[in-house]
Amino acid sequence: MTKTLKPLALTLMAAFATAPVHAADLTYSEPAPSYEEPAATSSGFTGAYAGIHAGMSSERINPFAGDKEFMGGIQGGYNTEVNGVIVGGELEYSHLGDTEVDVPRGALIERHRVAAKAKAGAAMGETLLYGTAGMAMTSLRDGKNVEGPDGWKPGYLLGAGVEQNLNANLSAKVEYNYVRTNDVRSFDGVTTSETDVSDHVIKGGLNYKF
Repeated sequence: MTKTLKPLALTLMAAFATAPVHAADLTYSEPAPSYEEPAATSSGFTGAYAGIHAGMSSERINPFAGDKEFMGGIQGGYNTEVNGVIVGGELEYSHLGDTEVDVPRGALIERHRVAAKAKAGAAMGETLLYGTAGMAMTSLRDGKNVEGPDGWKPGYLLGAGVEQNLNANLSAKVEYNYVRTNDVRSFDGVTTSETDVSDHVIKGGLNYKF
């Protein structure tokens, strides 16, 4: 009888000794790793802005050679980032300083311009390289030896530029624009002519981001 109870007692003691270990194994689990969403990054060129610009306007591709006029104006727009590309739109008003553009037997004068432009570019750190295109309305006046339409004529605008962030709110830019205005009528006192006129603008500007 004693020989029978002794193995039984040893078995029960071993079972009780290992029970807490098994219970602990059942109740303990490793904590699930936490996931932290990466913080959103901004290129520094997004959001609304407004600014000023000034430069040179000329019928020649090099505004710093030959006939040229000082021009200046204001602009405002909004940029956003889409898949790493900066895209936006801008409205711009410029006074062209009475830029002369050639027409048959004379020249007309461009005075004011309003432009609506789309922009797209790539940011490299604090520098943005971009292209721009849009519609422009230019006011034309009588000029050398000819009479003009004395009104606003539609055209198109193409350009490119570079913009540099100076701080969190202020940026500086340099931009080139080519503007072409089609089917401009002029009258030299005898004959009425219709021609396409164009000009080249190089300007620098400052933008304040809100």
